[in-house]
Amino acid sequence: MAQFIIAVDYNIVYVALPDIGDALHFSSQTLQWVVSSYAVSFGGFLLLGGRAADRLGPRRVFVTALILFGAAALVGGLSDSTGLLVAARAVQGLGGALLFPSTLTLIVTSFEEGPPRNRALAVWGATGSGGLAAGALLGGVLTQALGWQWVFYFMVPLVVIALLGVPALLAPDAPRTGPRRSFDIPGALVVTLGATLVVFGLVSGPDYGWTAPRVLGTLIVGVLLIGSFFLIEANTSAPLAPLRLFRNRSLSTSMIVAFLHMCALSGGYYLFTTYIQNILGYDALQAGLAFLPLGVLAMIAGGRVAAAMLNKNGLRTTLSLGMLVYAVGMAAMALGMSTNGTYWAVLPGVCVYGFGGGLAFTAIFVSAGSGVAPAEQGVASALASTSQQIGAAVGLAAILVIANHGIHLGGGATPSQHAVVHGLRTAGWVAAAAAAVGAIGALNLRKPPAPAPAMAEAGREVSTSG
Repeated sequence: MAQFIIAVDYNIVYVALPDIGDALHFSSQTLQWVVSSYAVSFGGFLLLGGRAADRLGPRRVFVTALILFGAAALVGGLSDSTGLLVAARAVQGLGGALLFPSTLTLIVTSFEEGPPRNRALAVWGATGSGGLAAGALLGGVLTQALGWQWVFYFMVPLVVIALLGVPALLAPDAPRTGPRRSFDIPGALVVTLGATLVVFGLVSGPDYGWTAPRVLGTLIVGVLLIGSFFLIEANTSAPLAPLRLFRNRSLSTSMIVAFLHMCALSGGYYLFTTYIQNILGYDALQAGLAFLPLGVLAMIAGGRVAAAMLNKNGLRTTLSLGMLVYAVGMAAMALGMSTNGTYWAVLPGVCVYGFGGGLAFTAIFVSAGSGVAPAEQGVASALASTSQQIGAAVGLAAILVIANHGIHLGGGATPSQHAVVHGLRTAGWVAAAAAAVGAIGALNLRKPPAPAPAMAEAGREVSTSG
């Protein structure tokens, strides 16, 4: 349910944006922050959320995150000003950054590595894919039937359902007995601020220009802070993200593939949405329904198909094949776009892209947790997800630049449909190339080594101290 909540929220707001902009008087430049404020906060706080789950206990963090997320969603629906809505979305992002790694930690530490964990993560991945499809559909239905506020109100009962299940379904965290482990406060502050600034700079670039002082300065400072984070981690006794984790080939490879996966995914969603609404003239409800085949196939691929392939063919083959199918689907979708085109011309590519993306998504997080001790599953999942969020920001920024290149005619003139479609198709080929590079990168995977003694010791410690 928690994964469904995160996935629904990722998509449910997009089709409501025009109504939100009209109701609260957002400008064309500021409307993106309804989405970007969430993305910046989510991406910036993920590592902190992962380590909090490891140190404080995943169930405690899980409950706290759900309450924070639900309260922020309620405030978002009640918002009557741009500032309040953007602030509520930022708090929702913080809740998501705490919820995502604690959810994965609870799943991964409950199932033995191998087929049992593969099956569990396949259910988790399929639920996420289903949530993405449901988010797009629900966003259209709720906005058209009840108003934009309901894309936020809808999240509240889902959070309540998840909270009601906690006492019966989740065992309490182990008592925190024994010596307390210190928390890497300097590292947490530096990496959170660095990641936040990098994502902020990336989502601001398309609107303000890449050479604008606020964009360029933010990116430079963010990269410097992330660089200093690695220096801090190398010289602290209780690192937020132990550097030895990066020597785990499965984790490091999954981070690279996760980055490329989301580069393509964020671009693909933008391209498909823009094409069916701006070129085909679909309204919010029709756009939501158009996403349904993509989501259903992603759910099937990320569930039973992913579990069967992981158990039979192994992680390397499954992840590489998923990214390759993903690339083929993206290219086919771009090829089907034309000024006098139809939904049915792009649907085959959309279906293939959804199937490959769902298969790859599950495999990425199986890879991220392979060979990692239970006490460090939270930070491992957070590292992979942080790579995803930065990849989403990079991918969307690049796709916007490529898709819009040459169509700004000046003087308020509207670009021709031919120019728009040409930009979308070019951007689609670039997104397909990113996915293809991810397929090649996945070949770097091998069977993970057994956890190192230090990691095994950390696992024993968490079993007694929580």
